[in-house]
Amino acid sequence: MRWPAAFLLLRLTSCIILHGLDVSVSEFQPAVGCPESCFCSDMVNGGLVVSCSNMHLLTVPHGFPNTTQHLYLDNNLLAIIPSDSFIGLTMLCGLDLSHNRLTHLEPGAFRGLADSLISLDLSSNQLETLDPEVLGDIRAHTNLSHNPWQCDCRLQLAMPQLLLDPSSLAEVVCNRSEPEELRAQGLPFILVATDVDFCRGFRKTTDVVMLITMFVWFTMVISYLVCYVRHNQEDALRHLEYLMSLPKIQGR
Repeated sequence: MRWPAAFLLLRLTSCIILHGLDVSVSEFQPAVGCPESCFCSDMVNGGLVVSCSNMHLLTVPHGFPNTTQHLYLDNNLLAIIPSDSFIGLTMLCGLDLSHNRLTHLEPGAFRGLADSLISLDLSSNQLETLDPEVLGDIRAHTNLSHNPWQCDCRLQLAMPQLLLDPSSLAEVVCNRSEPEELRAQGLPFILVATDVDFCRGFRKTTDVVMLITMFVWFTMVISYLVCYVRHNQEDALRHLEYLMSLPKIQGR
């Protein structure tokens, strides 16, 4: 479901206000059910703020309470976000994955967050591309700045699904581009994408691949028929002689 931008902004503002109130109400402290190496703080609305920041984590912890509303995994050593990493967190509205070593987000990484996630921070990582399948149906205010982006068709298709943080748009910079002749290196993606259709070359490549595939398939069929005829030449000749003799029999 697509939420109007004004409604998303309202929800994001409420999350931020509640988070500010919660920080003033209670300090982070280990809690029952809180994952190891993380600290949990109760929110006034019954939710939880879970902080796993600066813990040198190599993998996403398991067992987050299903009442988690804000989750901080920033400043760790995460390289991959596996699929279903946050499954069951139906109340999660803020997710911070900034300042890690992320190079890959598996399809389904954010599965289950489409109806709740409002804020997603992926800044200061090692991400080169963003596959639309990774995002699923999430529509979140997202920070993609300070990553070595390869500006390509996948990134162009993924961008409309996100409400990019306006303050970070200039920092989503093309480290390289596909195709390379676009010479987008060093330019903000938003500037290049207004004049360039990165998917045009992809569509042409897809058409060529389909033509080659059809040609190969047709060649294989012809080869099979030729081989079949050669291996069954004697039977074919006998059948042919029989068929040629049929009119003579009918004429008798």
